[in-house]
Amino acid sequence: MNATITMPMLLAVAVGGAAGSVARYLIGVLLWRSSATFPLSTLLINVAGSFLIGLFAKLFDAPDHQPLLRLALIVGVCGGFTTFSTFSAETLALLQQGKAGRAALYVSVSLLASLLATLAGLMVGRTAR
Repeated sequence: MNATITMPMLLAVAVGGAAGSVARYLIGVLLWRSSATFPLSTLLINVAGSFLIGLFAKLFDAPDHQPLLRLALIVGVCGGFTTFSTFSAETLALLQQGKAGRAALYVSVSLLASLLATLAGLMVGRTAR
């Protein structure tokens, strides 16, 4: 990752993030009724975001990849749309590096820790009211 941060880079991430967040909200609203018994909208968002981060990573891995557009789409749009896409890309990167054990650990810890953190947040939220 590039350690230099510029205003155009921050703006690219911010604009992309806003677009991704709005897209997530709209899809959630459109699929709300069908998600009453199963979190279909979240599942579709996570799968679509994972597809998009893979697509964008491949499209922009050439030397002339337009770094601001890459930032806007991968970090901004995909990050605002779903962080699951980043998780998926990082897991695949570990697998492609031949680090299956580390990938399995990452998946297991991420899932368990995230579920426990969500539970903890719910519990703290209940006591704070």
